[in-house]
Amino acid sequence: MAYLYYPGCTLKTKAKELDVYARKSMEALGIEVSEPENWQCCGAVYPLAKDEIATKLAAVRVLDEARRAQKDLLTLCSACHHVIKRVNNDIKTDENIRAKMNNYMALETPYGGEAKVTHFFEMLRDAVGFDELKKRVLKPLTGRKIGAYYGCMLLRPSEVMSFDDPENPSLLEDFIRAIGAEPAVFSYRNECCGAYAALEDKEMVQGFCAAVLDSAGQKGAEMLLTACPLCRYNLVQGAASAGSSSMPVYYFTELLAEALGVK
Repeated sequence: MAYLYYPGCTLKTKAKELDVYARKSMEALGIEVSEPENWQCCGAVYPLAKDEIATKLAAVRVLDEARRAQKDLLTLCSACHHVIKRVNNDIKTDENIRAKMNNYMALETPYGGEAKVTHFFEMLRDAVGFDELKKRVLKPLTGRKIGAYYGCMLLRPSEVMSFDDPENPSLLEDFIRAIGAEPAVFSYRNECCGAYAALEDKEMVQGFCAAVLDSAGQKGAEMLLTACPLCRYNLVQGAASAGSSSMPVYYFTELLAEALGVK
């Protein structure tokens, strides 16, 4: 299996653990990856204005490179995955946006949404397979009860992301079972952490995060896992600022690398 792997900015700075342990895990699983040349920030936020084109161009560049490389584009950060996949969908489904983006880019061959955007979790489920992953586990996380925090960007809008059932997802719980732990299924696992509202309304975000952590704690979770650097930041910092009872929040790749014996 070979992919074009888009790490994104945060994985090179504040969320290095998410990237480092993903690479170690992929090496252990025999997955080959290469980074796009001169990749840029995806934009971090998907622009909702229909006439906003410029902030989507970085996503188009990496999508076009994946097309030319004839490889699926593998993403890891929830925000990067969200932005790039939605931009790809815009190009596929909106002729006006497709024409404007290609006019801006002046590509030798116009891009029409041919690349496939795959999240790391989807790769584990669909390409590796959770049954196979179980066989590769050297140090199962037996006895740990882990809450899977999806957040919102992996799941919504569901008709575009096609990641899992947005109201009752199960992919991350299946992953937790595959690495030998027990999932704690809690009701706030697919609720927003507050995202970038932390910049202007910290109290609101603190309330959101406290609700997530309390919900997980009520179901016996001793830790949370996430794929989103912003979610992790808000859950750790927001809960601490609010004086709420906290629990460890890990990137899922840390736990995967531990189970595979490469951490």
